Amino acid sequence: MATFPLPESRTDPDGSAVVRVLGYNIRSMRDDRDALARVILACAPDLVLVQEAPRFFRWRKHAARLAARTGLVLLGGGAPAAGPLLLCSLRATVERTEDVLLPRTPGLHQRGFATAVVRIGRARVGLLSCHLSLAAAERYAQAGLLLERLAALDVPYAIAGGDINERPGGRAFRLLAGKLQDCWATAPWGGEFTSTAAAPHQRIDAIFATPGIEVLGCGVPTGLRGLFGQDLRTATDHLPVLAALRVPAS
Repeated sequence: MATFPLPESRTDPDGSAVVRVLGYNIRSMRDDRDALARVILACAPDLVLVQEAPRFFRWRKHAARLAARTGLVLLGGGAPAAGPLLLCSLRATVERTEDVLLPRTPGLHQRGFATAVVRIGRARVGLLSCHLSLAAAERYAQAGLLLERLAALDVPYAIAGGDINERPGGRAFRLLAGKLQDCWATAPWGGEFTSTAAAPHQRIDAIFATPGIEVLGCGVPTGLRGLFGQDLRTATDHLPVLAALRVPAS
C-alpha cells in the first residue's frame, strides 16, 4: 500500500488541472448519513461519481441535502439515471449533462449512466458514473455500452467510475481496463479492496481514465485528515475510491 500524500487539487502553469475524483456507492443513503458526509468532506473531491443514490420518494431532496452538507453541487443523475449521480465542486464549470437508461433484461434491475462534460480551468473532461449489472452477460454488454458512451461525449479526455460488480479478472472489468486506464492498477495508493466496508476482501469498485490523463494515485482513502475508520464502516456497505488525476489543457 502506497503511503505518499495524495496530491491536492490545483491548476498547473501549463493549464492542466489536478482533480480529485471520488467514486462511492452510498446504498441509497440508508446508513449513517453523518458519517457519509464526513467521509466525502475528508476526501475533498472536485468530482464525485455516486452509485445507488436515492431514486424514489423525495430523491431530489435527499441528494440536495448530501450536496449541501459536503459543499458540493448536484451535476446530474439520480432517478433519471436509475441510481448513478454526479456531484462537483465549484471548480467545475458545467458544459452539459445527460442521463442515460440502458437496455433492460426482463426480471433484472434497470441500470443507467449519469454523464456530463465539465471544464476545470483549461481542462475539459467527460464524466460517467455507472453501476453495472449483477448478471454477467448483461454486465459485459453494459461495459461495452460504457465505452461507446464515453466516445460519444466527444471530448479529448474522460473519467468513468462506479460499482463494476465484478473483480478485475472478470470479462467486463477486463474489457474496460483494456481500453481505459484502471487507475488503481496504474498508480496504487491507499487501500485496494472496496467491498464490504466492514470486511473488505474484493475490489469491485473502480475509477477509469482515458489515455492522456496522468494518474497520480488511486485507491481506498486512508490517513486523510478527518477520515476515521468507524465512519468508513458505517457510512455505507462499500468503501470509496479516491483518485488524483492530472487532466491536460484542451
